[in-house]
Amino acid sequence: PQLMNAPSPLQTPSTGHHPDPTPPRKEQRKKTSRLRVLLPSVLAILWLAWTSWGGQTFGNLSEVTTSDQAAFLPVDAESTQAMELQERFADDDAVPATVVAAPAEGGELPAEAIAEAGELAEEISELSGVVQVIPPQPDEDGSALQMLILLEEAATEDGTLDELRSLVGESLDQDSWEAYVTGPAALSGDFVEAFAGIDGVLLLVAIAAVFLILIAVYRSVLLPVLVLLSSIGALCAAITVIWGMAQQGWITLDDQTQGILSILVIGAATDYSLLLVARYREELAHAENRHAALWAAVRRSTPPILASGGTVAVAMLCLLFSDLNSNQALGPVASTGIVFAMLATLTFLPALLALIGRPAFWPKVPQVQTDTSASQFRLWRGVAAAVRRRPRAVWLVVTLLLLACAAGVTQLKAHGVPQTEMVLAETETQAGQALLEEHFDAGTGAPSSVFVSAEDASEALETVTGTEGVATAHLLDEGSAPATDPSAAHQVDGWVQISATLDHAGDSLEAEDTVRDLRAELDSLPGEALVGGTTATQVDTNDTAQRDLTVIIPMVLIAITAILILLLRSVVAPLILVATTVLSYLAALGVSALVFNHLSEFPGADPSVPLYGFMFLVALGVDYNIFLMTRAREESPQHGAAEGTLRSLVVTGGVITSAGVVLAATFAALAVLPIMFMVQLAFLVAVGILIDTFVVRTLQVPALCVELGRRIWWPSRRTEPMS
Repeated sequence: PQLMNAPSPLQTPSTGHHPDPTPPRKEQRKKTSRLRVLLPSVLAILWLAWTSWGGQTFGNLSEVTTSDQAAFLPVDAESTQAMELQERFADDDAVPATVVAAPAEGGELPAEAIAEAGELAEEISELSGVVQVIPPQPDEDGSALQMLILLEEAATEDGTLDELRSLVGESLDQDSWEAYVTGPAALSGDFVEAFAGIDGVLLLVAIAAVFLILIAVYRSVLLPVLVLLSSIGALCAAITVIWGMAQQGWITLDDQTQGILSILVIGAATDYSLLLVARYREELAHAENRHAALWAAVRRSTPPILASGGTVAVAMLCLLFSDLNSNQALGPVASTGIVFAMLATLTFLPALLALIGRPAFWPKVPQVQTDTSASQFRLWRGVAAAVRRRPRAVWLVVTLLLLACAAGVTQLKAHGVPQTEMVLAETETQAGQALLEEHFDAGTGAPSSVFVSAEDASEALETVTGTEGVATAHLLDEGSAPATDPSAAHQVDGWVQISATLDHAGDSLEAEDTVRDLRAELDSLPGEALVGGTTATQVDTNDTAQRDLTVIIPMVLIAITAILILLLRSVVAPLILVATTVLSYLAALGVSALVFNHLSEFPGADPSVPLYGFMFLVALGVDYNIFLMTRAREESPQHGAAEGTLRSLVVTGGVITSAGVVLAATFAALAVLPIMFMVQLAFLVAVGILIDTFVVRTLQVPALCVELGRRIWWPSRRTEPMS
């Protein structure tokens, strides 16, 4: 009995009662408070460190970037096989440059001109990076001269080309001479210079445009900074992974892909951030605890962000089936960027918001029970009311207008343009090519190389010489000089080489036609024949790009449709969403064709422009439809399919429109690079996104949903109103 009445070790001496085994509420609140600070702090520090690392990696991308167009062709392309054979004929990989000069006042060359040019040739041969110098040759009437210089492949990167141009400028006085350095090596240098602003100017313009738009959307200064910091973090983190892939040789990276990556990640990450912040603001108006509001916003934003980002990533990965290595590289590069855009939006941005709290929205800080719906949704309620009144008239009128715009596609000239015209600024290369064409065969300096079996040498030379568009052709001896007869031609494993100078510039469309004719004529030879060189590489690149259009586009459409069916658990809605997005793309392409031809007066378009435009407009355009329709699916069980879609339009209208404007602005930033491909892609994507945002998603899709009613969700029945 005494033991039974003795105090338990768990009892306090004073009361004899058991203490509460759980910590006091105050202590629990302290631990929770510390965790709410510690976890976001750790996430923010990790992301900031990764961002810093990625920023430094930007400078190393040049080590794994190539501008060699031939490197992007498939191994079985004829020009690729010819290039491999060319390397067996010559010990050094060389890129030709041509010095062309004429008296500044016209007329015949002075008597001492050839001697002066000969001295220049000797000085050029002493430059580091110069493989060979062909002595200067005058034209037929003695009014100009040209000199062929073979440079190492790295001439545009190690400064050899700049040294060559400086030497020519110093030796041939501008008052007496009109002298230029042109040819493939000079053209490559122009592209390097044009892309020089890809890490600086392009990013600054894109970030500045997004920052101004975010200020207008949020009417805050701090919140746009947080969103942009998250977007930049996503880009820098993606760069570290992409640099590793390129270093391992998994992808072939070029400046063009790098520029598109920067724009895509900044735009997509900002779009996803807009959705998250909108949810967060909505939750703050109903929850006193900002941490609970943030968690609810992240939880509810995650499904649509993952669905939209996943759709874009899968669509981009379809580019792995391209035959062009540049397109293949864009697939994993863009997908990696999208993955990090989602990751940063769902971790980095919430961490920053958790640390700062409501002041992030200053000066318009959302408070509990703040009702902003009356002013915030007034515009979108008016749009929804108009669609509700006459849905059929709305979607019919919009569809007809889009079809009218799409008719312009018939005027699109996406068959390639001369490489010298791809750089929009006036260059020495363009001036030199014009002077070269005035006095010499336009293809001088970039001859096509024809490889045939030694047995077919005579017949092949006769065939090449007789092909329309070929100015001159000759077999080459062991010193790369014209062979006196077929028996003197240099042989490598039974092959001989014919050098063919074309009537037209090597990068012109006429030269491409000549190469195609050459290949057709040489097919009649008993043995195999290969046509290579700069023009042949351009032909194979354009032809492969055209092939990719017919292969990649159907694959992307099938992939996106399948994902939407799984996401929306419907067949009708995904088909309508994909069809309207494709129509939006065709309308943008039609408008772009008219602008390119009649306003900008471009000579044509790169064959990759329609494919890249399709990838971004369809994949990203479906994003906005996902935002709209996932919310519509939430509203439909309570309000019905038609009314649920209209309620979704009202709630998501502001967010999606802001996202569309941001994405259009970021892609428009590509136009700061003086490259025709970039300018055309910038216009096409920007116009397409605006059409999709303000017309398709705002009017056409909601009107079709109202017209079809609950049939839009067929075969699902869970979206019908509950009785």
